[in-house]
Amino acid sequence: MDKIAVLIPCYNEEKTIAKVVKDAREALPEATIYVYDNNSTDKTVELALEAGAVVRHEYKQGKGNVIRRMFREIDAQCYLMIDGDDTYPLDCAREICDLVLNHQADMVVGDRLSSTYFTENKRPFHNFGNSLVRWSINKLFHSNIKDIMTGYRAFNYKFVKTFPVLSSGFEIETEMTIHAVNFKMQVENVVVDYRDRPEGSVSKLNTFQDGFKVLKTIAKLFKNYKPFGFFGLVCLALMLVAAGMFIPVLIEYFQTGLVLRFPTLIVSGFLALAAIQSFFAGMILSAITSKEKREFEYRLIRIEQEEKRTCGGEK
Repeated sequence: MDKIAVLIPCYNEEKTIAKVVKDAREALPEATIYVYDNNSTDKTVELALEAGAVVRHEYKQGKGNVIRRMFREIDAQCYLMIDGDDTYPLDCAREICDLVLNHQADMVVGDRLSSTYFTENKRPFHNFGNSLVRWSINKLFHSNIKDIMTGYRAFNYKFVKTFPVLSSGFEIETEMTIHAVNFKMQVENVVVDYRDRPEGSVSKLNTFQDGFKVLKTIAKLFKNYKPFGFFGLVCLALMLVAAGMFIPVLIEYFQTGLVLRFPTLIVSGFLALAAIQSFFAGMILSAITSKEKREFEYRLIRIEQEEKRTCGGEK
């Protein structure tokens, strides 16, 4: 088991990968540096090998698929994940890893948004999207994560071995954050500088397509992790529509003694029934989610015991 494993997912990063590997080696000389190539068509693999990284491959396209492969294959006490585009300086890598190794952090988030991100990033929709995602997750999950979509993070062994990677693309960071918040893991924020990509280096993130995927992931995970809240909102919306359709029919009945719009009355009745079903579905799924959280705590205990055995009882 490595003490520190630096994980660098890569796709066509020949402009920057050698520098990222070199900076990681200087910042964390005791670390093993892994570059996971995701079907690059340039010289990313050759340059990473020349820089001294351990190069492995994931042939299924997508950042989420790369991270799934990393987490399955590598055992370490601390995992430092960083992008291969040289947008994150590694001068605070030691501080980030120390929070995992010595202060029991389950995940450390490299917070770009509190430093230079909004001035360095030249893509306004990315800036707006990051702010929207941060606000929505913190509101829905009652958390205080400073940067949801940063690719600069550190994890401990327990997080990596209990995190089910479901996303295949760039929404993976959002999934990690919600997983940590939902299971009440210790999450720390460290403010890091951000610099825009150097000239000639192209972002693989599609602003609108990947942005919609992230928002879809938030909604899906809110439904899965907070079912009573999700179906409670559905219940409220259906009941409001049902009431809006029923009240005019009721007023007409008081005025004339007749029900003049039977179809409207029937539809409002079905909507009210659907609202009641949503409410009870939320209650049932919430009980199932509570059971899953208890089982997750048992899994954490087993993973921690496994880590101690692997490390010979040393943390």
